[in-house]
Amino acid sequence: MKKSLLLLLVFVSTTITAIAQEFELGEVTIEELKEESNEIDPSASAAILYKTGTTYFDIDKNGNWLIVTDVSVRLKIYNKDGYDYATVEVPFYTGSSRSQRESVIFKEAWTYNLENGKAEKSKLKKEGKFTEEINDIWSVEKITLPAVKEGSVIEYRYIKTSPYIRTIPTWYFQEEIPINSIQYTLEIPQYFVYNRILSPYMPVEEDVNTERITKEYSSNGRKAGYGQVNTTIRSQMGSVSYYIHRKTYTVRNVSPLKDESFVDNIDNYRSYVKHELAKTSFPNEFEKNYATDWTTVVKSIYNDENFGRELNKSDYFEDDIKNVLKNNKSGDDAVTAIYNYVRDRMTYNDKYGYECRKGVEEAYEDKTGNAAEINLMLVAMLRYAGFNANPVLLSTRDNGHVAFVNRNEFNYVVAGLESQDNVLFLDATTKQGAPGLLPVRALNIIGRVIRDNLSSEQVSLIPSIISIKNNTILATIDEQGNIEGQVRRQYFDYNAFMFRMAYGNIDEEEYLIKQEKRLDDIEISDYTVENRKENYNEPVVEKFSFVGDGLADVVADKIYISPMLFFSMTENPFKLEERNYPVDFVFPSQDKHTINLNIPEGYVIESIPSPMDVMIEGNVCTFTFKIGSRGNMIQVLVSENVNVSRINPEYYSQLKDFYSTIVKKQGEKIVLKKA
Repeated sequence: MKKSLLLLLVFVSTTITAIAQEFELGEVTIEELKEESNEIDPSASAAILYKTGTTYFDIDKNGNWLIVTDVSVRLKIYNKDGYDYATVEVPFYTGSSRSQRESVIFKEAWTYNLENGKAEKSKLKKEGKFTEEINDIWSVEKITLPAVKEGSVIEYRYIKTSPYIRTIPTWYFQEEIPINSIQYTLEIPQYFVYNRILSPYMPVEEDVNTERITKEYSSNGRKAGYGQVNTTIRSQMGSVSYYIHRKTYTVRNVSPLKDESFVDNIDNYRSYVKHELAKTSFPNEFEKNYATDWTTVVKSIYNDENFGRELNKSDYFEDDIKNVLKNNKSGDDAVTAIYNYVRDRMTYNDKYGYECRKGVEEAYEDKTGNAAEINLMLVAMLRYAGFNANPVLLSTRDNGHVAFVNRNEFNYVVAGLESQDNVLFLDATTKQGAPGLLPVRALNIIGRVIRDNLSSEQVSLIPSIISIKNNTILATIDEQGNIEGQVRRQYFDYNAFMFRMAYGNIDEEEYLIKQEKRLDDIEISDYTVENRKENYNEPVVEKFSFVGDGLADVVADKIYISPMLFFSMTENPFKLEERNYPVDFVFPSQDKHTINLNIPEGYVIESIPSPMDVMIEGNVCTFTFKIGSRGNMIQVLVSENVNVSRINPEYYSQLKDFYSTIVKKQGEKIVLKKA
């Protein structure tokens, strides 16, 4: 047994060493330049041949801890679609202080091409380097490699340095293109303990060892960054010796990550390793906890002057809220009145965050603010009115899931009105919003409600109410196959919210042009809409007349008509053979269609599609198709129900078959025959 274990350790160590030895920048081979496709995915436009990264801790000249990540890449471009990979972007945080800035430096960058049987390399030129500002706190370092063409191999190396030691940069083992070999090494000093999440989406080899090192610096003391991480290292000689715990992760033959419809954020399902500082333990100092449990995290957030203190302020709004609540408004009416007041008064500046940037008072005066300023203001006003309101921390969909106990993956906050049975969520950043409807960016599975007594609780952000869309059509078809009629559409709850977000401010003529094209090029007239820009608690109602000359086929003495006219689903949205991540519908929904079709005089019904009821196991999704006739009238009743917001991947094959069945059924025709 011991011998087998020893042989396994030797094999793993040898494999990792071999990878490190076989990849050196500047050693591109003729075989790599001749390669015409990738074995893992022959259709790929580019592939990463090798990628290595090392993250380690360093000490600057003043004794401050730094996190340094050194990355080297060799990448093959197979065709013109892969040219985009010759532009490399690395974002970095600039913050508000020069001492708190991250930095990125590209150390090497070359393009290799095969010329007359030999490798010819072109060095990155000065004009190929750019630094671009994303916003007031983020920038990106960018390079564009020269002389790129089909068959090129590019190499580059960059070093990113950060003073923010609470979060080690996330390392991804998977990209949108295949990866032949990828290796990541992390070296953590003995003073730091980090929580770790290693995603389960692919097997990763791990190797662990420990080494003692010595670092020199010029100051006897230092305070290390990222807010509350304050420690001191002292040494008479201006140096410190400590052990580092080194872990190396290795993966080979990585298939590309392919996006598909109904994915919340594809990065959630990419293979990765994440770390969050849990505690520090320095010589001659008490151990400090940062993210060992939720109590510690909540305490650090609530005691932050840009969070908890802002909730305790009320002088700036008291007179206004008294006026809002006059006429004895109470209960739901009071909640809606306060919510509408904040929503209508404030303008969201599109800045995420759960901490205030300029503070609630200044934001209230300016009538503009970030997510924290607007929604913490809302919490304070609801509390002032006597409601049990608390902030709810969450991570937005584009920020990814919250993986473990930490504060740094949260980047947003909403208000939560707690009752005995549930939590009513409110977000006043969206002009089209209503109580209970969070913007889609905030619907990211779970949040954490935190209270002024420093207790907290995980809450589900997944909508449970079924949002309905009703389509009612009364139409007539003539002998030439032309169809005209009237449509009434009702959008409820999230369907109404999504309609207002998409079309609330769009020009009506522009909207109708888009609708005509989407609905099989019908011609719309007499259009009216209710509750598009007001009464946000009410459904949106559209009414219009239409004429369509391509909705039926006339062949000899027969007319062929789709029973759902221009509402038919013609393509299955799910195309992958298998899927390893959930299907995200955002919210449960019901789409109902009631279609009454008058057939022309002199025609009879030769055939109609048969009725159908389809269900996915557990009533996850249902589809009902009913059709009947009376005299010259055909009535079609269709209901498609998605009863959950998310469907686990084990249901994927059933879901794919479910939609294939819908497409096939809706593709069947009503056949009319001249009598």
